[in-house]
Amino acid sequence: MATISREEVAHLARLARLAVTDEELDTFAGQLDVILQAVAQVGEVAAADVPPTSHSVPLTNVYRDDVVVPGLSRADALAGAPDAEEHRFRVPRILDEEA
Repeated sequence: MATISREEVAHLARLARLAVTDEELDTFAGQLDVILQAVAQVGEVAAADVPPTSHSVPLTNVYRDDVVVPGLSRADALAGAPDAEEHRFRVPRILDEEA
């Protein structure tokens, strides 16, 4: 497998507008080579008989069936209210109407 050269790293640095020293070119060339080899290994693992997937395990949505159940009656709901008026909860006014 071909390794990335210092010239290629220098070219990439120029494209990215990065000022790098000669020592950094050597360091980055080694690091980029390791990354490129790892990507190449991943590419080798993928086979034609393995379908593409976004997850390693199959995912299924877990839904429960909607079941209609009886709720509270209006009287039961209002029974715990400190004050009720015309079948509604009565609460203190917090906003005054402006004239």
